[in-house]
Formats: sequence, C-alpha cells, structure tokens
Amino acid sequence: MPQRLALALLLFSFTVLAAPAQDPGYRHTEDVIYGRKFGTALTLDVFQSNTTNNGCAVIYMVSGGWFSAKENIRPAYYKAFLDRGYTVFAVVHGSQPKFTIPEVTQDIHRAIRFIRTNAAKWGVKPDKFGISGGSAGGHLSLTMGTQGGPGKSDAKEPVDRASSAVQAVACFFPPTDFLNYGQPGEDAVGVGTLKNFKAAFGSRSDTEEGRRALGREISPIYFASAKTAPTLIIHGDADKLVPYQQAESFVEKATEAGATAKLINRPGKVHGWPEMVTDLQLFADWFDLHLRGIKANP
Repeated sequence: MPQRLALALLLFSFTVLAAPAQDPGYRHTEDVIYGRKFGTALTLDVFQSNTTNNGCAVIYMVSGGWFSAKENIRPAYYKAFLDRGYTVFAVVHGSQPKFTIPEVTQDIHRAIRFIRTNAAKWGVKPDKFGISGGSAGGHLSLTMGTQGGPGKSDAKEPVDRASSAVQAVACFFPPTDFLNYGQPGEDAVGVGTLKNFKAAFGSRSDTEEGRRALGREISPIYFASAKTAPTLIIHGDADKLVPYQQAESFVEKATEAGATAKLINRPGKVHGWPEMVTDLQLFADWFDLHLRGIKANP
C-alpha cells in the first residue's frame, strides 16, 4: 500500500460530517502555545461552548499515522462534546518522519500538563480530564490513560511539575500491542502491516532486538493496570490496518488488572465508517459517566 494512501487511511476521515453552521455556537481560540521543540512552537486550539460549561475538559488528539497538523483540526468532530458543555483542547504534536512515537508521546504529556496548569483560565477542573482520538490518536490517548502521571516535583517550570494523568479515555481503533499485531508474535514495529510508517518508529526498528524493546515501550497494553483510566474503545471488526484484536486484547488485559474498560464492536466496519458521528455521542456519554457522574438515559 503506498505510503500516502496508508497515511490517509490511518488519519481516518470524518469528512461525512456536516460543516459547522455559520453560527457554530462556540468560541475558538487558535494556536495556543503549550511548548517548544527545536525552536518550533507546539500548539493547541481551544473550543468552548457559548452557552454552557460543565467544568470538564476533552483533550482531542489531532493525529493519524503519528502525523499531526493544524489543517486536521475540524470543529465538527467536537460538537457532541461542546453541546454538553465540555471544553475541547485539540492538540497538534510533532510529527513523523521528523519525530518518533516516543518523542511524540512527550509532546502529549507536555500538552496535558500545560492544560492542567492553566485549567482555571478556561474554567475547567484539573481533575476532570478526558482524552480522545482515533487510530494513532487513539494510541496516544491510551498511552496517556495508562502512563499519564506526576511531573517532576523539582522542575524549574510549573508546567513540568503538573500531572499528565487523565481521568477517562474514549477512542476509535487504537493500536495497543505492536508485538502481537493481529495475532500472537506478529511484529508491527515499523514492519509488516505498519511498514509504511517506519519513520514513526525510528532507527530502533532496524533490528529485531530494537523492535522488541521499542514495541514494549510504546504499546499501551504492557502498562494496563488497576490505575488505568476508565476506557471505551469502538472498533470495526473488519479493520485491516489496526486489527480488531488490538482492542480486544487491551480491554481484556485492563479488565483483568481491575480497571474499567469496554469495547463496542462495529461489525463489518473497516478503518472508519460514516456513522462515526453517532459514536461520538457514546464518547460524550462515557465522559459524562466517568467525569461528571451522570449516567446516559437508556
């Protein structure tokens, strides 16, 4: 599969969603700088409802194929959250091929710490953070759900002292175990199914030994524990790019560890489907339950 096509698939498009109306009902603050990398600004956009604020944040990973760009911030994705009063932070991270997955992950830790440090500015509670995304964005969401945690208490900058933990995760079709990708022992650390994304894995993927070590480091399944944030995954069982088994395995491991985890199967669906706009309502329900204590009506 050509790299451009594969990347387009992994970006998973919501282009079926309608564009926002002329009066979108929200305020949009663009290009908030949450950090710098090699002299380049790392930015996020903030979306706030004009009518309600429930005090909770949804951090949305603008990521596909571990590539991120401002052009991929699409407000229509966030309507389900904004309608319920969530403040949405659309995070753009450093992209492959320049940066590898471990380096991208550090951007997300930084973004969450920045948002938490400045929570009062946007009227959100620092202990009410949800995170969402799809595909690579789902992988980064699960990475934070399993590995977000305290900053360095002796850090000079206040942002670096803040926690990067999140309190709930809701995501689409995330890679969760690059060493057992679709079946036991299947290596996808920049090879096999994900060979077109080798740049995201870097030079450590050049050898089998390097792939084994890196695969464990970047696979959320190896960090699942009782402390994992409550997680909802929606995945199509005909997905060829990110096998359905990835979601199944993670939910099983997290549940066995004592965490709350749920998988919703979309039979026959591949790497994205037109009805995903409805599924975003299920994500909002999940955040309502685990951030606000509100159970969805049956």
